[in-house]
Amino acid sequence: MTESTRKPIETGYADINGLRLYYEVRGNGDVPLVLLHGGLHNTALDAPVAEQLARRRQVIAVDLQGHGRTGDVDRPLRYEQMADDVAGLLAGLGVAQVDLLGYSLGGGVALQTAIRHPARVRKLVLVSTALASNGWYPEVQQAFQHFGGALAEMMRPSPVYQTYAAVAPRPDQFPQLLDKVGELQRRGYDWSPDAARLAMPAMLVSDADSFPPAHVVRFFELLGGGQRDAGWDGSAAPRARLAILPGHTHYNVFESPALLAAVEPFLDGR
Repeated sequence: MTESTRKPIETGYADINGLRLYYEVRGNGDVPLVLLHGGLHNTALDAPVAEQLARRRQVIAVDLQGHGRTGDVDRPLRYEQMADDVAGLLAGLGVAQVDLLGYSLGGGVALQTAIRHPARVRKLVLVSTALASNGWYPEVQQAFQHFGGALAEMMRPSPVYQTYAAVAPRPDQFPQLLDKVGELQRRGYDWSPDAARLAMPAMLVSDADSFPPAHVVRFFELLGGGQRDAGWDGSAAPRARLAILPGHTHYNVFESPALLAAVEPFLDGR
């Protein structure tokens, strides 16, 4: 691994939609890959994943609203607004088109970016991303009901809190971040109609997830997958792909080497 992949070659803040949105750039390549973290994660926590991906391409990692080095502002967390923030960052950087890889909450932001700004997205990778709020297992939906600032104290020993406290402009806002993430996760949504209209190649990644396999299969079918035999030469294969990574859960799939092994051929057109 070269020095340019271990450390960002560029870091900065972009004034977008009232935010000072933090971003990091690693590696080199023609079409950048934008990496969008999961809820409570940030670029510091996910740097090892960015480093691995940057061995073969340019990677732009972003701290979404209230996460990491991007301070919070007086607005709720909304997937649509965060998607517009990402699109605004790309416009500010002069980047016409990117590949997007989003995990969990970041997957929702990536999906909304593709829906709301399709011309900016060449390929879309969604890791552990639910298509609709009723797709989550009942016990997960129940957990969302209790997710909030009251959990802040018990989370202090966790890597999530430790990295946040080390880089956030206002570490005391961690309970507020928990409240906002919890409120976001309790909101109902169903992105099926918009997802069905996406034209860019997309890849879904899941297995022992926080929603049933049937949910991600239905998502795959909406994207055009699972409709017919691909043909002996693969000429009828769909542009969408579905990767089931055995033994990986919602909580460990993002850091797994298996994720990169599955995703990189898709990004490279193999």
